[in-house]
Amino acid sequence: AARLAKEDPRALLNTPPGDSFEEIMLRGMLIGRTKMDQAERMRRIAEFVPLIGNWSVCDSFCAGLTCMKKERDDYWDFLQPYLRAPQEFAVRFAVVCLLDYYVEEDWLEQVLAALDGVDCKAYYVSMAVAWAVSVCYAKFPRDTALYLDSCALDGETYRRALRKILESRRVGEGDKTVIRARLRSLERRERA
Repeated sequence: AARLAKEDPRALLNTPPGDSFEEIMLRGMLIGRTKMDQAERMRRIAEFVPLIGNWSVCDSFCAGLTCMKKERDDYWDFLQPYLRAPQEFAVRFAVVCLLDYYVEEDWLEQVLAALDGVDCKAYYVSMAVAWAVSVCYAKFPRDTALYLDSCALDGETYRRALRKILESRRVGEGDKTVIRARLRSLERRERA
């Protein structure tokens, strides 16, 4: 991808996509690495998202879209329809982009509200939302704890978020004690 991005990336990007894992992954990497203006990149991202069929392509593609860090306002608006898309990996794409580029103090409230609004219950979306909440907690424990007190996450995603927080090496033992208590309380309520 690095070599092709320097040579003639559009030769590949302008051909119809192949259906192999490697071809799709390479196309995604080129979209992130190739010099292009924002309008072209957004168009190419929109063309690529329907090709995403697994978490590996999704997460690798998102990680390569470092342009989002520089143009957060524009990409925030671009991502919103994907958060409500009917396709599992379109939603995961948007959630992972939020996780990768928006878990910052200035964006935290918007990110948590967006995660709360995700209505897709598909496994890979639920895991991405849980992962994003855990990263928010690791970086901003107080604000994210308040969010966890009143969030609208479905029970399974909420449980997964708590477990992801407990797995994090960036969360201190004191916070993990509080999260364990939340998890036990949730499990007691579910058994009752």
